[in-house]
Amino acid sequence: MKKIKEIADFVKNVANDERIPARDKKVLLTLTALILSPIDLIPDWIPVIGVMDDLVMMAIILDYLFEHLDSDILLSHYPFGMKSFITLRRFSRMISWMTPGFVKSKIWQFKPDIYK
Repeated sequence: MKKIKEIADFVKNVANDERIPARDKKVLLTLTALILSPIDLIPDWIPVIGVMDDLVMMAIILDYLFEHLDSDILLSHYPFGMKSFITLRRFSRMISWMTPGFVKSKIWQFKPDIYK
């Protein structure tokens, strides 16, 4: 129960961070709602392809949080420690190939700091 509260607080704090553009927050919220919703873009009963839409949306979210967004923004709210952060970032990099570059450039407004 404590972990669920920490995750909820983390999501709320990231959602309230003024450094992240409002449009990006709306896209992340929409993608999260689509993943959690029982209604899918592609029905789950279709073998392999049915689960792929959720995986692609998860890849887009993780790619944004761990690859596109500046790490200092995310770490300022991250409650679980560096070891889990590094593990999630490694996992994110493994599945980020599912997010095409043109999708990233079309949906995200946040521009990473070029000096980091």
